Amino acid sequence: MREKDYLYDLLVHDLTGALAVVTVTVNNLLSKTDRYGPLSESQRKCVERVQRNTQKAQGLVQDILEVARSEENLFHSSRFAIGELIQEAILDTLEAVNPGAIEEISAPPDEAELKKALGRYGISWTVSGRYATSPFSHDRKKVLQILRNLASNALKYRAHLMDVLVSGDSDLIIRVSNDGPGIPEQDREAVFKRFVRVQNDAAKDVPGLGLGLFCIKALVEGMHGEISLGSREGFSTCFTVRIPSLQSSKDKEDKS
Repeated sequence: MREKDYLYDLLVHDLTGALAVVTVTVNNLLSKTDRYGPLSESQRKCVERVQRNTQKAQGLVQDILEVARSEENLFHSSRFAIGELIQEAILDTLEAVNPGAIEEISAPPDEAELKKALGRYGISWTVSGRYATSPFSHDRKKVLQILRNLASNALKYRAHLMDVLVSGDSDLIIRVSNDGPGIPEQDREAVFKRFVRVQNDAAKDVPGLGLGLFCIKALVEGMHGEISLGSREGFSTCFTVRIPSLQSSKDKEDKS
């Protein structure tokens, strides 16, 4: 057995199982007060903090597992609306970065209201081209993971704004930008490596292990796509991802 295969098995059987037990226990403490007794306000906040960080740990495990599956060309093709996926990714990421914001935004009636609510937090998104009205064909879970990681990176490093632009008439083009301090030119290749984080004043208080961009790159390349970085040091950063639809990729393979 290869060392990498052993690591994946460890993640699946040990970490996933242990985190699931923590999740169930925490959820029971929060929801089954008739059985376990009521929590004080301070106790509830502590347990909710455990719950949020357990979800973050589960997300990290899921990132690595999705990378493993993409390396083995394991894709579950489906057709899905990109606009809905962007909303899900942004809300999931915002909940992790700013839990209080989600309570204020909960259950907006439609997309326009959601955009207005998120606009108060400096978050915007636009979908144009074919996929504004037509579904995209690929592995939904992997595309969602890419969007989540791009959004998480942008929210962590922005000064005030994060913007998501999606376009494309064949390949899906995703651009996620923020108005943060930018990435020095000498660090732009290194940010895609495992456990690498830019060392500067803006990054020192940002949580993370330096796996997010590495996972994105591995996923995108496993999907026969590309990722690029544009940055103005001191002003902004923009990551651009291109993902061919799974159907078009299959058509090309059949012709070859």
